[in-house]
Amino acid sequence: MTSTTTYQLLEVTDAASRREFLRFPARLYKNDSNYIRPLDEDVEAVFDPAKNKLFRQGDARRWLLLDEKGKTTGRVAAFYNEHTARTNDQPTGGMGFFDCIDSQPAANQLFDACRQWLITKGMEAMDGPINFGERDSFWGCLVEGFYEPIYNMPYNAPYYQKLFENYGFQNYFNQYTYRRSLKPGGVDPVMWEKADRIQRNPDYTFRTITWKNNDKFAEDFMIIFNKGWARFPGIKKISKAHALLLLKKMRPVMDTRLIHYAYYKDEPVAFFIMMPDLYQIIRRFKGKFHPINKLRLMFHLKVRRSCTRVIGRIFGIVPEHQGKGLEAGLIKSFEKITEQPDFKYTDLQMNWIGDFNPSMMKVVEQIGATITKTHVTYRFLFDREKPFLRAKRVNSS
Repeated sequence: MTSTTTYQLLEVTDAASRREFLRFPARLYKNDSNYIRPLDEDVEAVFDPAKNKLFRQGDARRWLLLDEKGKTTGRVAAFYNEHTARTNDQPTGGMGFFDCIDSQPAANQLFDACRQWLITKGMEAMDGPINFGERDSFWGCLVEGFYEPIYNMPYNAPYYQKLFENYGFQNYFNQYTYRRSLKPGGVDPVMWEKADRIQRNPDYTFRTITWKNNDKFAEDFMIIFNKGWARFPGIKKISKAHALLLLKKMRPVMDTRLIHYAYYKDEPVAFFIMMPDLYQIIRRFKGKFHPINKLRLMFHLKVRRSCTRVIGRIFGIVPEHQGKGLEAGLIKSFEKITEQPDFKYTDLQMNWIGDFNPSMMKVVEQIGATITKTHVTYRFLFDREKPFLRAKRVNSS
C-alpha cells in the first residue's frame, strides 16, 4: 500500500458494518500467533446504549476505513463522557478500538475522523487508544512485551507506536503489566516482616469471600473503591447497585480463593481481587460466545481447571490505612492459599499499574514481580500550541 492510495471512511451504522468492525482485526493478525480475538459480545457491549451507561452522559461513533477496492484497511472509535471529560485541564474525549495496516496516511485519516467528531462535541483533546468504559479493558497501546495478551488487554503490532507518535500523540502515562511466579520465594523479606506485624494486630483481619454474603461484599467493595480509587483522575464513585452488578457478572468465572479483603475492627479497608485468565480458554472461540462455547468455558474453568494464569484485577487500600503494611497482609493471605494442594495456578500477572502511581509499583516489585509489558495511554491536544503535561503522580510519598 503506497501513500498515494485513496481511502474512504465508512461510519458503522448497520449489521454488516458492525460485523466487519469485529472481524477486521482477526484478518489483520491472521499470521500472528500471539493475537487473541476478544469476545464479540464484549466489544459490542461497549457500543450498546442499553448495556453501557456512559451513553447517558456521552456518545460514541465508529468508522471503518476502506481502500480503493473496498477492502477494509482500518477501524476506529471515538467517544466522550461528560463526567470525566471536564476533570482534565481541557475537555478531553477518547478514541480507541484502533486497528490499521502499516500506513501513516491511513492511520491519519482515522485519527482525523476522531478529532473532527470530538471537536463538534466540545472536546479540546483526545486520549487513546482507550475504552469507552472501565480502564481494565481495551486500554492502551502495546509498546513492549509483544506476546499473547491477558483477558481483554489490548494486543497490537509494534508499528502502532509510530502511527500514534507520528500523528502527534504524546505519552500521557505508561501502564505496566507485572508478572511473578506463584512458586514460593522471591518476596522481599521486608514485605513478610510487615505482613507478620499486621497479622499479629487483632484489629486487622483478612478474608476471602463467600457467595452467600454477596450483599456484604458488594457494599465493602463500594466503600473501599470509593475511598481508595475514585479520587484518581478519570475515575468516579460507584453505587452499591453497580458493585452488586459487577459481582453478579464476575461470579460464573471467579474463584473465591482469588478475592481477598482486609478489615479493621470489621470495617472494610482493603481488597486484592484476582481472576483466572480466561484468554487461556477463549482464545479457541474466535470471538464467539454461543451456548456451546459457554459450556466449554465452564468445563475448562471448573472441571479441567485449564487456567494456570491469574490476573490481578484491582488492588486498593483506603487512604487512612495506607502505609501500615496492609498490602503485605493481603499478599500473605493470598500466599497461604497458593500452598493448598488443589491450587493449580502457577503464574500471576498484574496489569494496569500506572507510572503515575509509584507506591503501587514499589509494592508489586517487593513481592518479586517484574515488568513484562508496557502499554501507553497517549494524549493529543487539539491546540498544538498548548503545553503538554503528563498525568500527575499520586501516592508518591
